Amino acid sequence: MSAVASAATAGPQALPAGMSAAAWIARLARPQLTLAALIAVAAGVLVYYLAQATVWLLVAPLALCALNLGAVLVTNRAFRRQPALMTFHMALLAVVLLVAAGRLTYLTGQLELAEGETFTGLLTQSESGPWHRPQLERTAFTNDGFTIRYEKGVRRAETRNAVRWLDDAGGEQRAVIGDIDPLVRRGYRFYTSANKGFAPVFLWQPHGGAAQRGSVNLPSYPSQALRQSLEWTLPSTQVAVWTMLQFDEVLLDPLQPSQLRLPAQHRLVLRIGDARHELAPGDRVSLPEGVLIYERLTLWMGYTVFYDWTLPWLAAACVLVVAALAWHLLRKFAARAWDE
Repeated sequence: MSAVASAATAGPQALPAGMSAAAWIARLARPQLTLAALIAVAAGVLVYYLAQATVWLLVAPLALCALNLGAVLVTNRAFRRQPALMTFHMALLAVVLLVAAGRLTYLTGQLELAEGETFTGLLTQSESGPWHRPQLERTAFTNDGFTIRYEKGVRRAETRNAVRWLDDAGGEQRAVIGDIDPLVRRGYRFYTSANKGFAPVFLWQPHGGAAQRGSVNLPSYPSQALRQSLEWTLPSTQVAVWTMLQFDEVLLDPLQPSQLRLPAQHRLVLRIGDARHELAPGDRVSLPEGVLIYERLTLWMGYTVFYDWTLPWLAAACVLVVAALAWHLLRKFAARAWDE
């Protein structure tokens, strides 16, 4: 942005009297406004990221910078005589506008899927710009299972997660994604994360209602290996179910490379009211509201989703900024001998 200040310092050209629109543009091109806009951007960035304030505290100063730079481009004839310098500042203007647009329309979020579960557009947590228009319901995909390799010391290495989805023509597509290789659907980028763990799968058969199958994602493993318990509520009831997974097997050996897997043997402890139940796969618990069947144990994966349509355009604009600046400097220094 220092180029904006230097360009504005050159000053706008004299404008004909009586042109109110031109006079306003001249005022917007003043170097004093450039300095004020740069200070506002710096303050807005600090407040936005440190205090988690409204995005408008960042976007408004960026818009002011864009107005100032645009006015300088219109009023300063020097730029029109130097195509490299004009290209540089126009690309810089595009960068400012794209950063503002990106903050207004971005989305970041988290979701969790058990193996075999399909994403339907619901996020466990999310953050987005005020102008983001969600299309997550059109990005459905299924988690077909994953492998995670661990180095010695239980240091997580690469994650390979098989996923599948239907394209716009209805054809099935498959891919393997990871922490740096995302699934890209309608501009949304889905990455695997360090958040994953075990998920008991239950079948709930209420009296007088349709059966419902679902999984309960226990706390992340191995980061919370000693807290593999969770309380949840049976669907359409007020019945709280405290669930704990117990196993004695060492799944991730800190002395050698290993891979996350299910325990060969395990027990599932349920507490419902004052009653305690210890279940193996296939066992059931009869309740006044219905029958709860523990079917099996599986794994769940946590995903990070990110959306920002401006990123490829922003990268192109930044490349153009660098190229135009290099072009301008080459022409400037080529105009005189190096030994003068």
